[in-house]
Amino acid sequence: MQRTMIIPEKIFRPDIPRNHQWEPSDTSSKVAFLSDVHVGSTTFLEKDWERMTAWLRANSEKENINYLVFPGDVVDGIGVFPDQDKELQIADIDDQYARLAEYLKEIPDHIKMVIHPGNHDAARLAEPQPALNKRFTTGFDSNVLLLGNPVYLDIEGRTVLTYHGKGLDDWIAGVQGLTYDNPLAVMRQMCVRRHLAPIYGQRNALAPEKKDYLVMEHVPDIFVTGHVHGAGQEIYNGVRMINASTWQSQTEYQRQHNFNPDPGIMPVVDLGTGRIRMHSFHEESA
Repeated sequence: MQRTMIIPEKIFRPDIPRNHQWEPSDTSSKVAFLSDVHVGSTTFLEKDWERMTAWLRANSEKENINYLVFPGDVVDGIGVFPDQDKELQIADIDDQYARLAEYLKEIPDHIKMVIHPGNHDAARLAEPQPALNKRFTTGFDSNVLLLGNPVYLDIEGRTVLTYHGKGLDDWIAGVQGLTYDNPLAVMRQMCVRRHLAPIYGQRNALAPEKKDYLVMEHVPDIFVTGHVHGAGQEIYNGVRMINASTWQSQTEYQRQHNFNPDPGIMPVVDLGTGRIRMHSFHEESA
């Protein structure tokens, strides 16, 4: 069998166009993000959550917060990692989603919510992930929209790309200089290559779909991830990039690996101006 050697002379990285800008609009609406809630875990920060929902009830209307996006891991799940049962307050997956439904009822009715799965949720691990099965969401109110992961949203003319972020694991393991301490640097590389999970056959399972749904096909105005329990924001070529915190304190696994999460923070983006505010409800900083 004759072998052919291919020698690339140039690598093309599609990137976000440098002239891409946030064009201001007249809307005063805002969108907030709550990632990695992990309902059912013994480390779920219930007091932080209650402080946040109380703030929304008191301020969401005057602040024009009309949309709320959950980028995955809304519950802690069952059997996600060895000995997880020792860290569970709610040991039944149906009961975890039922408790989540109760928590969501604390959020003002005028806020439209979007939930998509992460690797702890009751969905297939391989990406792209389908929306949560109706079995788990019967207690959710009608203002909750269930979608797959990743997903593009059109919110009052703004393109929002929301992705749980399991692909960050392979980026960090495979690209020198990328770390869990700086997820925004990983997101920047996703933008440069216009792909959320380009590495096949590693820690992040990818489904063999006919279409690659992990390609960043459209340039987003807002690009949000979760998964690594960090909190931060950055503007890259006009794209508002956000890593959307967690509502879970440090787990035993994180403690063993000397990883300190940034919990209890709710990023809020003004859909008119593009301004980002990070609202902290964590007990230590409240």
